Amino acid sequence: MSEYKFKYHPDPLKTGEFKNDQIMVCDCCGKQTDVYYTGPFYSIDNVDYLCPECISSGEAAKKFDGSFQDSESVDEVSDPAKLDELVHRTPGYCGWQQEYWLAHCDDYCAFLGYPTWDDLEKMGIDKEIEETYREDVCGIDFEDAREHIEVNGCYLFGCLHCGKHFIYIDFD
Repeated sequence: MSEYKFKYHPDPLKTGEFKNDQIMVCDCCGKQTDVYYTGPFYSIDNVDYLCPECISSGEAAKKFDGSFQDSESVDEVSDPAKLDELVHRTPGYCGWQQEYWLAHCDDYCAFLGYPTWDDLEKMGIDKEIEETYREDVCGIDFEDAREHIEVNGCYLFGCLHCGKHFIYIDFD
């Protein structure tokens, strides 16, 4: 697993998007793999399992004409190659509703996981999250968002360049 680096999702095993609890057959290359992806993949074909190699090389997206992230549900960055890497060669994450990928410093952020508010406090980034919170993306003000974090999805991102942290939340 360590030979496959994903710039925008640095630890998909930790976030739970990769599993390593059994041997599966990759739907793309047909090889057995002990690390496999079960997260979102948007394709006409029914794809159940993908190995890290087929994701990182872009072969899975190419073979199935699919994507790991909706290209319309992302912040804008100036370099189209970055969007291509995010959509076609980066494991996605599972959102409660529609996943959205945040960007900062003109690049996509790294997806870091699914924290609760207590997790953010323990990490010591709760005040930073309050400062970087984006009502324009989440649709509700910060105080309402804090209440929703515990009952709905909270998704943590980190800027690859300046190190700031951001959250995106789902709510009903």
